[in-house]
Amino acid sequence: MADGYPGLVFQEEGDALVAAVFPPDERPVLDDASVRAELDLSGYGQWRLSENALLALVERYNAGLAEPALTIGQREDASFALEVAPDAMQAWVIIKPSHGGKRLEPESVYLALGEAGVTFGIDEAAVSAACEGNEAARMLVAAGMPAENGEDARFELLVADARDRTPHLDERGLIDFRDQGAIPTVSAGQPLMRRIPATSGKAGRNIRGEALDPVPGKNEPFAENLVGACVAADDANLLRAVVSGQPVRCGNGVNVESVLHLRGVNMATGNIAFDGTVNIDGEVLPGMKVNASGDIVVAGVVDNALLDAGGDIRVAGGIIAKSRVRAGGAVSVRFVENAQVQAGTNVVIEDSALQAELQSNNQIIVGLKSTHRGRLAGGSARAMMLIRTPILGSSTGGVTQLLLGVNPVLEAQYQELLRKIEKQREDEQNLEKLVKHLSKQPDKAALVERAKNSWQQALQGWAKLLPEREELERQLALVAGARVDIGVGIEGAVDLTFGKRLLRLRRSYGPGSLGTAGEQVVFTDAGGREMPLS
Repeated sequence: MADGYPGLVFQEEGDALVAAVFPPDERPVLDDASVRAELDLSGYGQWRLSENALLALVERYNAGLAEPALTIGQREDASFALEVAPDAMQAWVIIKPSHGGKRLEPESVYLALGEAGVTFGIDEAAVSAACEGNEAARMLVAAGMPAENGEDARFELLVADARDRTPHLDERGLIDFRDQGAIPTVSAGQPLMRRIPATSGKAGRNIRGEALDPVPGKNEPFAENLVGACVAADDANLLRAVVSGQPVRCGNGVNVESVLHLRGVNMATGNIAFDGTVNIDGEVLPGMKVNASGDIVVAGVVDNALLDAGGDIRVAGGIIAKSRVRAGGAVSVRFVENAQVQAGTNVVIEDSALQAELQSNNQIIVGLKSTHRGRLAGGSARAMMLIRTPILGSSTGGVTQLLLGVNPVLEAQYQELLRKIEKQREDEQNLEKLVKHLSKQPDKAALVERAKNSWQQALQGWAKLLPEREELERQLALVAGARVDIGVGIEGAVDLTFGKRLLRLRRSYGPGSLGTAGEQVVFTDAGGREMPLS
């Protein structure tokens, strides 16, 4: 009998909880909270109770109506379901808690795991917690050990200041024009690079105890046909210098370029053609030619001469008097006047460029050390991403021509790559059709296998070209951000071309930048105000 409510009795009938109601005339008012409190005191609070039955019980008791057997609850034992991941790497127990019945026993869980074939990675603490908690939950009770794939071969550069002529673009598509260090040198026999071989990885196991094979790392050798370097006789993973010279990294290897030192280049030395780097302590006089596969460094002036380098060209003096200078990498010089300069990456001029023809596949920087007086005036300047100068044009000179956002080399590479991708895709589709056709003929099993191999090779060849296309598209997309930065102002006549958009400027402007916004050329002043130009 409920202590505070005479005439109300709870009793068990098997797994059912039954209430008997014989309310006396004098009785307290019963409500939902009260009847639940009485059930808790009687030890039935955890049973699965029926809301409707409790409501009927309250109504009958308060109305003084007798009810000899009203089923208000049910006793339920805890139960669970076992879920195993499709890849057999994890198993979970989905718990349905007990309601007045037996709680989940760990032995039951272990038995179910065994029947499911789960023998590895069982978490005993998780099983115990799942059983003791008696709450609806989905708990991880077993986890496999994934295979650890091997690492690809790595190449560790042992020469701290080795040159790397591969240009690296930042998020804006620009190459660091300040990377103009001194010529590093190494001695014969000096270690250059260490190869860290690929690893095979570590095998894993799924929760059924089955072995999981790792993917071994890709093993790569040192680059072939290295100049001035070779693999050490006593260590197949070490690259040493064969001769003294300038170390230049080239992917998985280091070339050692010989360095030729000259006091100057003149009629006495004759023209220079050298496989390596040329370091000239003096000037290059009129009519002379210097051709080097590496860098060319000139301490003096280049006067009506021709320089051609596979690497960088650095001139401490000026390039003047119809000189022609071409570098596969960057060109840095104090000043340029009435000369041609072409660079594969950057042109960096400390002072001014007057009546010069400048061309760079990335950026042209004028006035690096003369930020208020440096000037780009007359002639032409072509760059893909950026032209920067304190003063642009001259009020007393001719027209200064600028061309930005054009890289014929990159565009040609992209178009050629698209042709390769299309051809590879056609080959792959034709082979796929051939495989399907031959597969329908039982007597062509050998041909089917060969065709499948060719088809797979074509698929792999096509897939390898896609990342290259994405990288070229990324670089071409950067062209939309090409701009001209003006530190002091624009003077005189300037013809400006962004891609196919030509703009003729015939008035003065203060500091700011010129760029494009959609189809318009926009001048943005130092305060951030934009002015569309037509």
